Parts: sequence; structure tokens; C-alpha cells
Amino acid sequence: MERNPLFVKLSAQPSRALVDERFVVLVQNAVPGSQLTVHALHQCEDGHSWQAFAHYIADAMGTVNVSEDSSLGGTYTGTEAMGLLWSLKPVPGSKPGLRMRKKNVQTPMLVTISVYQGHQTDGFVDQAPLATVVVERWYMAPGVRRIPVTEYGLTATLFLPAGPGPFPGLLDLWGGGGQLVEYRAALLASHGIASLALDYLTCKYSMETKKTVSNQYFEMAYRVLAEHPQILGSRIAMLGLSLGTSITFRTAVYSQVIKLRCAVCISGSHRQPHNSSLEEILSFFHSNADKIRFNEENEVIWRDLLLPIPSDSTNKVEVGQIKCPLLLIVGEDDQNWCAYESAMDMKEMMEKAGNSHLLTLLSYPEAGHLIEPPYTPHVRSSQFRDMSTRQIMMVLWGGQTLGHARAQEDSWKKLLVFLREHLYSSSKPAPLSHL
Repeated sequence: MERNPLFVKLSAQPSRALVDERFVVLVQNAVPGSQLTVHALHQCEDGHSWQAFAHYIADAMGTVNVSEDSSLGGTYTGTEAMGLLWSLKPVPGSKPGLRMRKKNVQTPMLVTISVYQGHQTDGFVDQAPLATVVVERWYMAPGVRRIPVTEYGLTATLFLPAGPGPFPGLLDLWGGGGQLVEYRAALLASHGIASLALDYLTCKYSMETKKTVSNQYFEMAYRVLAEHPQILGSRIAMLGLSLGTSITFRTAVYSQVIKLRCAVCISGSHRQPHNSSLEEILSFFHSNADKIRFNEENEVIWRDLLLPIPSDSTNKVEVGQIKCPLLLIVGEDDQNWCAYESAMDMKEMMEKAGNSHLLTLLSYPEAGHLIEPPYTPHVRSSQFRDMSTRQIMMVLWGGQTLGHARAQEDSWKKLLVFLREHLYSSSKPAPLSHL
């Protein structure tokens, strides 16, 4: 007897998990051999909605396992366990240039997963699904503490892992968009590393004085970590993305105050004036503004600002002098910065200096600039406010959706291994946190 599609069952397990954990989406009790569409919908805190969907054929038991079965079409194809997340796109009719970013890490990312009869491509809001479930995706594991830090003129948030500690620490720096971005630091704390998310461009100090922060600002942030009673002051790392890598490279090589156990740099360049301040770094970039290009969609391409990489040591950090382990993560399709070319030059510099053993390089052919925690939706371009100039523009980041998704998942796993290896060393490894 043919099964009634009204009795279709849908589950997603675990229904509550960290954002970097996989889930299993399972459709059961469908008509054997029937066409089904599995759909994911998420409404961001900014009110914009994102969706992903995939087409499947139910097997002889009336089942579809998204982790094991192949999608025949939709926003992704093939066997992709987490495709319903990393292929999320703004729903049709959305304004251009959107980028998904979690603002409030104390609440979960809610994703509604539904199954529809037939192979659908649009009009989901006008159709009744056969079944629906809601999953929670968290950046903060149970017990992680979020502590705003405003002392000493800082604009920062400290995330402490669950438990008494002491924990290794990490200073988390984002790029030229400014603002206090917390979600990566919250997720790192969920994996046992006390992390301080730091705003250094749009912070209270800069807003009140109209000046760029000095090197002492970063040193004070480091001291907040190093002197905290639940943090191991001798086991502190620095993580930078884009402009944040410029600060991280400079700090790891030249700082007499900040002593790093290791450093991670994602999608950045070592080209900048020697031992410079943030103001000098920004001035150096602006002096090369004539190299900015635009593609046929009038999207900004910044990567030529720092090309070519000079063969001598003029205007670049002398990474051959670095004394701590360094992890470089770059996308070879980065259209925003010359991260790949810079990584190749740094590799050569460290080999010549005899410290190549300190370097771990992860290079991904189809990844763009915004290499984030896994299952974050890929955006090839988005609207961006350059906080050093206050200009709003459409910026090309690069990357191919599938290759970028692969790079985010692989690099995040290896980033965690790198940090745990160098921050815990002979200490007992931090337990992984799960919801």
C-alpha cells in the first residue's frame, strides 16, 4: 500500500549543537522513490532571511539521509552532510551585498529545516511542508562566560571556558571593518581557550579622540589576558584575519611586551613599514590606493595594494626573526588581499633564516578571503564599510562556494589542533565542549 506523504517524519540530530559540529538530517516514511526537497531557512538578527535547498529521491524504505545521500540539484549537489548550512544564500528579492554574521552570541542561530514534496526551487513560503524541525546552532557552549572589558580604555569582550581553569589565552583580531566581533572568540572559548575579542578601529578610544589606537592599546589587551587569575599568562596566542594579521605579524616579531606562545594569521599580508604603528600601517595602505581595481560589477579588488612583494626587506615584516610557531591560512582565490603571494614570500624568508620549522602553511586553491569557522555561508562579495575611511563599498572577497566550504572546515580543525598543541603543550589537553 502506498504511504501517505502526510506521515513523513523529519529529524535533525543533534538538534542543539555548536556551530562547528555536524548534524544528521533524516527524512523517514516518505513514498519510496518519491522526489523530495529538503530546505533550510534562517532569519538573521538584521531581519534578512537566508535559505538553502537540495533535491533528493527517497530510497526503497522511503528514507533520505542528507549525510549519506546525493543531492541532485539545488544550492548544492552531491553528498554534502552540511550543505544545508554552508550553501545558505539570501532569499530571492533580498538587497545585494549581504553577509551573515552573528551579533548576539548569547542566543542560538535558529535554522528551520523542512521537507517538501517534489523538486522545488522557489515559492517555499507559499507551500505547506510535509514536516519541519528547528535546530539550534550555538557559538557559546554551556558554562562559557561572556565578560565585557572596558577598563584601561579597551573595547573588548573576554570569553572564559567553563570550569575553574587556568586556561591558555588568545587575543582575537578581526579586519578593517572594525566593530567588536565576538563569535569566533566565543567558539574558541567553547573549545577551552580563553579568548579576548578586541575592537581596535571603532573602539571607544578612537570614537572619543578621533585618533588611531597606539601599540600600547594592544599591549594593554595582552596584559588583561596575562594577568587574569584564570588564564595562564605564559600561554597566550594571537589570531588575526585580514588587517588583524598585520598587527599579529608585527607583534610576533617586534613587540618587547607581548610574548606569544604561537600565532595564527588568516588571509593577510606581511607588507607594512618596519615595526610600525596601526596609523602607519593604514597610511601605508592608503599610499597605494591608486592600485585599487574594480571588476565588471564595480566590486572593489584590493589585492594589488600590496603587490608586488619586494625581494628585499623594504616595507615588510621580517618574519625570519619570528620566535614562536606560526600558522598561516590562505585562500589562493583571495581577491581582497595578496595573502597567498605573501605566504609564499614569508615561507622563503623563514627558510633562509633557518626557522621554517616554526611555520605551518595551509593553502586552499578555491578559497577566498573570508575564511571563517566551518559551515559559515560563503559570500564571494558583500557590502563593506572601511572604518579607516568610513566609505561603504561592494568588496570582492573571492572563493568558490564548495572549495571555500571545504577550506573552512579543514582549516578550523587544524587551527584547533595547532592551538591545543602549542598552548597546552605538556599540559593535559582541553576537553572539547559539546552542547
